Amino acid sequence: MTYRVALIQTRTPASQAAALDHIAPLVREAAAQGAQLIATPEGSNILQKDKAKLLPQLTLLAQDPVVVGLQALAAELGVWLLIGSALVKREDGKAANRAALVSPKGEIVSTYDKLHMFDVDLPTGETARESETYEPGDRAVTADIGAARLGLTICYDVRFPALHRALALAGAQVITVPAAFTRPTGAAHWEILLRARAIETGSFVLAPAQGGFHEDGRGTYGHTIAIAPWGEVLGELAHDEPGVLVVDLDLAAVDKARAAIPALANARAFSPPEPLA
Repeated sequence: MTYRVALIQTRTPASQAAALDHIAPLVREAAAQGAQLIATPEGSNILQKDKAKLLPQLTLLAQDPVVVGLQALAAELGVWLLIGSALVKREDGKAANRAALVSPKGEIVSTYDKLHMFDVDLPTGETARESETYEPGDRAVTADIGAARLGLTICYDVRFPALHRALALAGAQVITVPAAFTRPTGAAHWEILLRARAIETGSFVLAPAQGGFHEDGRGTYGHTIAIAPWGEVLGELAHDEPGVLVVDLDLAAVDKARAAIPALANARAFSPPEPLA
C-alpha cells in the first residue's frame, strides 16, 4: 500500500501570528500535491531563544493560535497533520515541547512531550540548556492514522536508539523526527543518525526540519529528509530554505525489511558489564 506524505521545512518566526502566516501556505501546497499526512518541524508555533521573551507568549496547547489555525486547516483540507512540536504551557504552568497529531476532522487525537532535553556544550562553543525552559515528557507515544501507525519523537530524541526500538516494537511503521537541529550538529550527524534509526528498526523515518537563520538569531540546519526502512533516502530538501518535500511510502517495505533482518526479534536481554574499579 502506498501512502503519500509531505514534510514541511520552515523558518519559524518569533511570534505565533507570524508563524501561522509562514506555515499555512506550505501546508496548503502540500495538500495540493495529494499528501494524506503532512508533518511540520519542531517549534512550528514559535522560535524564540530568549526565555524572558518566550515564556510570556506561551499558552495551553488548545489555546495556541498556530495550533488552532492548523487544526482548522487540517479540517478544511481533510488531511492528517502532525504538528511536529509546539512550544506550549502545561496545565501546571511549566513549559513543554509538545507534538500534536491532528485528524482530518481537525481534532487533536494524540500528543507527545519531548523526552530528551538538549543540554549540550558543543565543540564550536555553542551551548544549550533545554531543561532550564521545558519539562521533559515521561512516556513514548504511538498514534494510529488508519493506514499506518506513527511513532512520535522530537529532534534530540534521535540520539537515543532505545526509544525508537520501543516505538517499533509497539507497532510503529513510521517514526517522525521533527527537528530544529543546530547547524554544526546537523552537518556532522543529521542524515547519519536518521538513517541509522531507520535501519535499526526497519521503519520509515520522516524528519521535517527548521532551516536557516531565524529572527531570534539562531541558525538551524534544514535538510528535511525521508528515509526508507532499508536506509535509502527517499527524498531530501538539500538546503535550508522553507519548502515542501512530498514522498510516497510503500508500507509493505516495513515488513520486508524486518523479515530480511529481524533485529527487533533477535535482540536478547543481557547483563551489563561490571563497572571499572
